[in-house]
Amino acid sequence: MMSTVRYLTARMAREIDEELMSQVGAFSLDQLMELAGLSCAQALANVYSRETHRNVLVCCGPGNQGGDGLVAARHLAMFGYRPVVYMPKFGSKDIYKRLHRQCDNMEISTLPPDIPALEVVLPTTNVILDAIFGFSFQGPVRAPFDAVLDRLQASGKPVVSVDIPSGWDVEKGPDVEARTVIRPEVLVSLTAPKEGARKFRGRHFLGGRFVPRSLERKYELNLPEYPGAEQVVELPLLQEVQDAGGQHM
Repeated sequence: MMSTVRYLTARMAREIDEELMSQVGAFSLDQLMELAGLSCAQALANVYSRETHRNVLVCCGPGNQGGDGLVAARHLAMFGYRPVVYMPKFGSKDIYKRLHRQCDNMEISTLPPDIPALEVVLPTTNVILDAIFGFSFQGPVRAPFDAVLDRLQASGKPVVSVDIPSGWDVEKGPDVEARTVIRPEVLVSLTAPKEGARKFRGRHFLGGRFVPRSLERKYELNLPEYPGAEQVVELPLLQEVQDAGGQHM
């Protein structure tokens, strides 16, 4: 049987992030965010062309997931899209403020953090980039994010989620009672997919082309080969892998 890419628990995802930024891994948070955000922008561009989906609403949470979204917004602007940033709650870390300033320097608009501002922009939005909650999220979804997720999901606009769809349990997926969740058309897993993504049935990309070979071997990640100079690789549906005789980790 062939081995397929490993799906990570929350604990394992944290361990890998910590090792990447340790003295052994030698990466900085800035580097990882830059590469992750570039991956997300490229995945969106691969699925939704700027000719038909130029207006991108980039929804950012206050943590590292939101930082990935701000990087993606900047790259999307470089790609010729018209991103608009929406942050229900502004991140307090210095890196977050610098990433937002970079968006300002690219003349990327930032909406007010209230729900009416979101409701005004949604009708003219072509695609949403969901960078609100990451793999460290633990429910339930609280205000103001519950209302935000409700509006995004009810909009009917296509959604590209970063790493794990907002509102999903990182290990159990969306099947948690009384939780507002995003159900995206596209998912961009970073480093390696998370256990909760086993229940995702849309187009699934892997990004974050920065994992050292030594770390990949240590955690038995079985990462697929990226094509050429691409920053993302599309993953097959799990059912397709099972039918082909793949072995899940």
